[in-house]
Amino acid sequence: MSRSLHRIAILPALAVAALLAVPAVGHHSTAMFNWGKEVTLNNATVEKWEWTNPHTFLYVTVRTKSGGTERWAFEGMSPSHLDRTGWSKRTLKPGDKIDLTYYSLRDGRKGGFNVSVKLPSGQSLRQLGSPSETPKAS
Repeated sequence: MSRSLHRIAILPALAVAALLAVPAVGHHSTAMFNWGKEVTLNNATVEKWEWTNPHTFLYVTVRTKSGGTERWAFEGMSPSHLDRTGWSKRTLKPGDKIDLTYYSLRDGRKGGFNVSVKLPSGQSLRQLGSPSETPKAS
C-alpha cells in the first residue's frame, strides 16, 4: 500500500476516534478540607456572599477576644445545587449575623467548606445532606 493510500485509510479512523472522544468532567478535590469534621463558628457577620459558578463563596468577619476582627472565607456548593436545597443569591446579606458550620482547611487558614448556616431568623440551611456526602461536579 502506498503512503498516500495509507494516509487516506487512516483519516476515517481518526475522525471516528475524535467523534467518540468524551470530554472528561473536571472537578477539584476536597482533599484540602478536613472532610466530615464539622466545626462551628458562631456570631459571624456576613461581609460578602458570592453566588457564582462553579462554587459559591461566603466571606464573614468574626470578633477576636482582643476586640479586633478576622476575615474568614468559605467555599460552598454551586448555585444550581444550592437553589435545589432552598438557598438563593438573596439568602445572605452583608451585615447578617449568622452561626455556621464548616469543614476546616487542612493548612490552618481561616476558612473552609461551608456546611450549614443558621440565619438571623433562626432558619438553618445545609449545603450537603450528611457529613459524609462529598460534593459532585455541577
